Amino acid sequence: MRNLFAFIYRFRAFLVFVLLEVLCVIMIVRYNTYQGAAFFNSANKYVGQVLDFQSGITDYFRLTTINRTLAKENAALRGEVMRYKQAALVDSTSTLDSTFFALTDTLQASPYILHAGRVINNSIRRSNNTLTLAVGTADGVQPGMGVISPNGVVGRIKTVSKNYSTATSLLHSQMLISAKIKKNNTFGTIKWTGGDYRTALLDYIPLHVKPAKGDTIVTSGYNTVFPEGILVGTISSIEKEQDKSFYTIRVKLAVDFAQLSYVYVIENTVKEEREELEQNAGILPNEE
Repeated sequence: MRNLFAFIYRFRAFLVFVLLEVLCVIMIVRYNTYQGAAFFNSANKYVGQVLDFQSGITDYFRLTTINRTLAKENAALRGEVMRYKQAALVDSTSTLDSTFFALTDTLQASPYILHAGRVINNSIRRSNNTLTLAVGTADGVQPGMGVISPNGVVGRIKTVSKNYSTATSLLHSQMLISAKIKKNNTFGTIKWTGGDYRTALLDYIPLHVKPAKGDTIVTSGYNTVFPEGILVGTISSIEKEQDKSFYTIRVKLAVDFAQLSYVYVIENTVKEEREELEQNAGILPNEE
């Protein structure tokens, strides 16, 4: 306190000068219309800039929450789109089917639910790549569920805890995806053989089929993991080798695994029913 009084006493003349200047400015602004208007306009401008800067900082620290909310909304919207696509597939056969029987509501309703999750760990340079997602059993995620991104197929859930889960990436030596050529519905299997993380192989396409570079590859819907029609990629090269009954087809993957941020976990609400039926009938599951 003694130092404070000493400081004030030492700079008393300067402090009195500053106080008088402030009083003069207040009086000028208060009792002169033009100067008052100019002052308040300038003040409003700088206050607005300060508030805008403050708002920008606040919004920056809220980006995680905002992104999570948007991802959940996108999941709901994509679920609706998926339901419309499934209904369109049913409608495409309704003319033939209605000749023999009426379509049921069960066939017309999509059994798939999407759960949005943030990617918190990801690898692309190993032979067996995985992802870690910030979504778990508390969000309805279970092992075996498919994982997609806004651009296409990503992988399959492997292990789950309450708030987190790990997924086997499509970039995994043991990951097989049941797929087909969209234009002619020829069934095959997508497999990543290592190396370029943007390219995989489409196996088991017979030689009598005529695939072309640029053809779209989508999921077949022959398993309980992925719905039919989810984008996988496009054909980038086709080779017809001697003494082989299938083409060697390379596919440019639609998903850039180096830039994954948010993904969607697919819940199939009738998965257990179908698997139990096929198991009882002795039907082997398709590659997933």
